[in-house]
Amino acid sequence: MVLFGFFSLVLVSIYWINQAVRLFDTLIGDGQSAWVFLEFTALTLPNVIRIVLPMASFAAVVYVTNRLSSESELVVMQATGFSPWRLARPVLWFGLFVGLFMSLVTHFLVPASMTQLQNRQDDLERNITARLLTEGTFLHPAAGVTFYIRSIETDGTLTDVFLSDRRNAEAPQTFTAARAYLVADRATENSGAKLVMVDGLAQTLRSDSQRLFTTHFQDFTYDIGRLFGKAETPFVHVRYLPTWQLFTREEAVMALTGSSRGDLVLERHERFEQPLMCMAAALIGFAALLTGGFSRFGVWRQIVYAIVLLLVIKGIEGASFAPVRANPALWPLTYAAPLAGFAIGALMLGWTARSRRPRRVEVAA
Repeated sequence: MVLFGFFSLVLVSIYWINQAVRLFDTLIGDGQSAWVFLEFTALTLPNVIRIVLPMASFAAVVYVTNRLSSESELVVMQATGFSPWRLARPVLWFGLFVGLFMSLVTHFLVPASMTQLQNRQDDLERNITARLLTEGTFLHPAAGVTFYIRSIETDGTLTDVFLSDRRNAEAPQTFTAARAYLVADRATENSGAKLVMVDGLAQTLRSDSQRLFTTHFQDFTYDIGRLFGKAETPFVHVRYLPTWQLFTREEAVMALTGSSRGDLVLERHERFEQPLMCMAAALIGFAALLTGGFSRFGVWRQIVYAIVLLLVIKGIEGASFAPVRANPALWPLTYAAPLAGFAIGALMLGWTARSRRPRRVEVAA
């Protein structure tokens, strides 16, 4: 368990840092705070754990079995009469514990975290103030739009504002103002805010005549909602929903998520298949190393075999998902990978038990 926690921490860190770098570029680039970045990275953690748990259980079992073999402890236990099936019993208990933890992750933590993550993303999409209030940086909140603020005063005044709207190629517009204010407008459905510019200049270029029209203004109100367009319906993935809804409200779930019946069936059975994969990975790692016996050169060849077998099982898992998506009646294929893992582990344990069975010596009379 200690080594399982260590390998889980290492693998989670690798995957988590990879996602955190992408989130950092997206969130900090949009002017979000470091606290929002930490919140988003924390919400992605359960899904990362779901990915790495089978590999962590496999690595822990392989490491422990390798140590038992190199220090001759396996040889001693086998010499005292422990069969491979008896030696595999603690590994199966360990795999069962990891599988129960994986069930908690897949059925509860991942749907809850993904739902909260999507809600926070929707909130940030609607939070125009956070996306625009960045000093000294040319921002592009939408295609063809450039926004710049030199500084923000302590009272919220925006100084030296530049706004370029080139979405209409026939008449691109440019606004500059000495000061500006973001004013909340609850009556506006999309944005809820307007930009009030003071002491500025509006420029419009007519592309057909190549004439530039300029207008000096003392104050001018610009609808920020025009920069972002209409508010879209929030996207809901089938993975965001709890397991009981996937079984009891199929039609409602398909209408809400826009997913097919095959996607729904695959998702609900995959949540039960992944805990079994943790058990199968642990059994394969132990059984493969047990076939090597004691050798002063170690069991590195068996470790390579175990890794290859795990890759084969993961390949079976990936290949079995596509038919289920196409035909939901083939849902038993979802469990093909863990069942194949259990079968391979059982065959290797049986082969080990048979090969090490003491031979009967016939004594001539």
